[in-house]
Amino acid sequence: MTDSDDIDRPARDAAIRAILPLVPEYGWTRRAIAAGLAAAGMPEDEAAFLFPRGPLSAIEAWLDLADREMAEEAGDLSGLRTPDRIRTLVATRLRQATPHKDAVRQALALQSLPWNAASGLRTAARTASAMWYAAGDRSADFSWYTRRASLAAVYGATLAFWLRDDQEDIGPTLDFLDRRLAGLARLGRLRKRVGAARAA
Repeated sequence: MTDSDDIDRPARDAAIRAILPLVPEYGWTRRAIAAGLAAAGMPEDEAAFLFPRGPLSAIEAWLDLADREMAEEAGDLSGLRTPDRIRTLVATRLRQATPHKDAVRQALALQSLPWNAASGLRTAARTASAMWYAAGDRSADFSWYTRRASLAAVYGATLAFWLRDDQEDIGPTLDFLDRRLAGLARLGRLRKRVGAARAA
């Protein structure tokens, strides 16, 4: 189940920006949503329209906003090699999330519950797709799926490392990301060699 595309995105974005500072105290809860709407000057009954599944909808709305802000802040990446584009996008995403690290941690905890697993998978896939799209990938073949699955795994591992690192400097996390990207590149080269050998 996904929220309707008819939702007023600017209003939802404004509500999310008002809710975020409240999450460390209230968590991703209906109380945080109500307080955020009040802070944004919106009526409390807007919650049912903007976030029809309550806190889970709010988390998904935040991650959608983060995907869009990441692509906008990263800007034109056409002058970079593809691995550097991905690295820039992941770094941008993490820097944007740094002031809201506790909100990220609480969102992941809520999405990791068995009955919310579909939400976690959906948002991870959407973020990986947003990163590849911002990196310039427009493929429509099977590689569309394999690239996104690989990036989702790399980003998920990097996010977990970042959450365990209490430093404000994301340098160690980017070093970890570089190792994951290098491993992915080696795997890609190996697959190409195996494919060429089979075709010979």
